[in-house]
Amino acid sequence: MESSAKLTLARLSPRKTRLVVDLVRGKGIQDALNTLRFLPQPSAKLISKLLRSAVSNAEQKGVSDVDSLIVKTIYVDAGAVLKRFVPRAMGRASKIRKPTSNINVILSDTK
Repeated sequence: MESSAKLTLARLSPRKTRLVVDLVRGKGIQDALNTLRFLPQPSAKLISKLLRSAVSNAEQKGVSDVDSLIVKTIYVDAGAVLKRFVPRAMGRASKIRKPTSNINVILSDTK
């Protein structure tokens, strides 16, 4: 049985978030959470919360053994880009791009 969770418009760069996601893809749920716990990246905390949400969704669906779940699919897509302007010299303005990420995870039984 599969369960999923998604996080949209996370204020994280998709490029930096993919580095963390690649570390937990294909691992068991406990191994993935332990890996994320010791990573210094800010995205690790949000991905950890997302994995725990997917585990909770699996419990609601009736999965009896949540320790047997593995991270079947996890991927990061680019979300909307927040555009801001900062004043510069001589009356000009420079654009600041603040990227967002959409993170999707699917957990599956090992069976």
